[in-house]
Amino acid sequence: MAERRVFAGPAVRKVRREAGMTQAAMAEALDISPSYLNLIEHGQRPLSATVIVKLAERFGFDAATLGIDAVPGGAAGLRRRLSDARFADLGIGAQEIEEWLATAPTTAAAFARLYDAAPEAGAALQEEAPEVAAVRRAIEKWRNHFADLDAKAEELADELRLAGGDLYGTISERLRTRHQLGIRILPSDVMPDRLRWLDWHARQLMLSELLRPASRTFQAAATLAQIEAKAEIDALVAGAEFAESAAARLFERHLVHYFAAALMMPYSRFLRACDATGYDLLLLQRRFGAGYEQVAHRLTTLQRVGARGLPFFMLRIDRAGQGSKRYAGASQSPLVDSDTRCPLWGVHEAFARPGEVIADLVELEDGSRWFTQSRSIAAPGATGSGTPARFAVCVGVDAKVAAPLIAARGIDLMRSPATPIGLGCRRCTRTGCVQRSMPPLGRPLRFRDGERGVSAFDFAGD
Repeated sequence: MAERRVFAGPAVRKVRREAGMTQAAMAEALDISPSYLNLIEHGQRPLSATVIVKLAERFGFDAATLGIDAVPGGAAGLRRRLSDARFADLGIGAQEIEEWLATAPTTAAAFARLYDAAPEAGAALQEEAPEVAAVRRAIEKWRNHFADLDAKAEELADELRLAGGDLYGTISERLRTRHQLGIRILPSDVMPDRLRWLDWHARQLMLSELLRPASRTFQAAATLAQIEAKAEIDALVAGAEFAESAAARLFERHLVHYFAAALMMPYSRFLRACDATGYDLLLLQRRFGAGYEQVAHRLTTLQRVGARGLPFFMLRIDRAGQGSKRYAGASQSPLVDSDTRCPLWGVHEAFARPGEVIADLVELEDGSRWFTQSRSIAAPGATGSGTPARFAVCVGVDAKVAAPLIAARGIDLMRSPATPIGLGCRRCTRTGCVQRSMPPLGRPLRFRDGERGVSAFDFAGD
């Protein structure tokens, strides 16, 4: 907060109106003059640190969420929409976008909604199924942190620890004694196309033998979430007000899995372990008996007020580069928002080096730097027969805050050479790229007789 002045007039005005207070009454609660509050609400004065603290204490205000709730994807999402070729001639810069979000987040949100609903919207939105896009927007609104679920899962995890034994064993016992549900591990030929099957009639949770120990624990924890966190999950789904039932079911599944991960990696203990280990993903995986992907996803959720972790994003892609999971968390990274990826990015290298964590310092065209770590994983339940399903899981964080990572030690994150990448060829305007597959949107191609550049496409630069 010390690096920039925070103008949050619309957000403060919204808080006041939701509290049903006049400017005079709120000014008194904040120990400031009504005239000063009026200047804040009209964007003529920034929020001081003292006022931010009082807003947080008395009204639950979180300055870190400014503009993020209004526009899916925050500033990065708005930049992606405005990178459309139709706006190329306007020269809209990053600072102007930040000012728009800070001073008029409602109009920015209106633009985002209109853009997302347009038939000719960007390629990412065209390729993403409508129900998936709706769920992703709902997750982005919460920055993938659901405080009520985390609190309930942490309380339950402490209770299970007191029962002793391993987590899988204590969850199994709780399902048996409290909910009259037994667990059976069945052969793969009995459940050839399922990993988990909850049969309420038989009072049995059936798990495939193909599941690894961490995945068995996760599936058992997910079943417990469906039962014991049902009220909290139902409230979140209802609050999202999805137009399609499929979107509601997808969001419900996300929340069930969120609770399961929070039960395996309770918030406070997991955050302390992150700080103590330098966010060592492999060590965290072993310490909490979790899978690599589970740990990676959990890193994106550490946004509890007063106890935040680093703002990670997570991305999961297949060999074709298609993203099947992407969570921006609090990172606002355009690397997640884009549906296409630069082939120069190290996330693709993970498939060629199975089991190895590939660290990569990358720099986007706007000068922003990101430190990423990628690793290939086998799909849950893979047997090795036929072509195995594999994915690459990547987590990343802004290089400005990546110094605590053990994987980044010894690297000058802001001065060391970084891999120059873009957001896919159609959105990248870097010239002379030998890896380019398509020309960028909005740039006319150039042809010079008797010449052949290193890139397959020559176009006018800035």
